[in-house]
Amino acid sequence: MGQTRTGEFEEFVAARWPGLIHLARLLTGGDRHRAEDLVQESLVKLWFAWPKVADEAPEAYARKVMVRSAARSARRRWWGERPVEQLPDVAALGDVSTAVAERSRLENALAQMPARQRAAVVLRYYQDLPEAQVAQLLGCPVGTARSHASRGVARLRRLLADVIEPVG
Repeated sequence: MGQTRTGEFEEFVAARWPGLIHLARLLTGGDRHRAEDLVQESLVKLWFAWPKVADEAPEAYARKVMVRSAARSARRRWWGERPVEQLPDVAALGDVSTAVAERSRLENALAQMPARQRAAVVLRYYQDLPEAQVAQLLGCPVGTARSHASRGVARLRRLLADVIEPVG
């Protein structure tokens, strides 16, 4: 691959990394490490397809690879991680406890959902994709994708209902 294509790929990764990581965290139910693995796996596949998709829709390709890989990964019982004796240093941030608590609640609720419902909800409502594109990414008819999204939202409402207080 030429130097310009390599540069384009690097620019794409730098620009889209935060969004891809966030999508992957939602698809993996909040597991940061699996999300990073998912993004890296998707970017490797994107790298090999880059000459074909660079001028068309590289983000859509990466998203499709992530959704399919997440679905395959959800069926596995073991991902090959090994414990280490020393944890890496974590960067210190300001007080973001409220945002972290809300994100954790959502990720925990998403983790309790079936993989296809979770993917449908994330793609439809977080990524704001049209139903037809969600169906294409999930590899199912539009009606099935719509059903997964509807059931997923209903389940999220039930899972998160304990904290939502009525107004009035």
